[in-house]
Amino acid sequence: MAENGIITRPSRFGPAETMNRLADGVAARGLTVFARIDHAAAAGRAGLPLRPTELLIFGDAGQGTPLMQAAQQFGIDLPLKGLVWQDAGGTTWLSCNDLGWLAGRHGVADETERAVAALAAGLDALVAAAVGAPPPETTPAAAPSGAGPAEARLDEALEESFPASDPPGVSTVD
Repeated sequence: MAENGIITRPSRFGPAETMNRLADGVAARGLTVFARIDHAAAAGRAGLPLRPTELLIFGDAGQGTPLMQAAQQFGIDLPLKGLVWQDAGGTTWLSCNDLGWLAGRHGVADETERAVAALAAGLDALVAAAVGAPPPETTPAAAPSGAGPAEARLDEALEESFPASDPPGVSTVD
């Protein structure tokens, strides 16, 4: 579901596993994790109830800088963010910003179309892997031995958008 520039997908997993899968996927792609914020833990310390709600802030300067070069105000929406939360019915969700919507918001949709499309494809693949959903539709690749076509599409989308490298450090805030 996409509403007001936010894409939200249900997860097959609980909140902790969904967040761990997202964080692991981000790290595996060599993206920088700037913070992992546990809003529910902070609310608990303040004596307030809050269902599981955790935010991962991550990105890559090589991917985000072209967007800020086109419109420096884009920096208010970067780095990328993934919010894992649980509704009153117990369903876990992962929400993130719709990059195409953000490009339109900043008035740079035309000049950043290629960069936004690449980032969006990578983000879609990371989200799909984290929630255990089918990967986004991409050009099917030859599947590695033991992997099905869905896994091959997911790997291809991730590799095109976020080439793998050594994982950087992680900062955790709760």
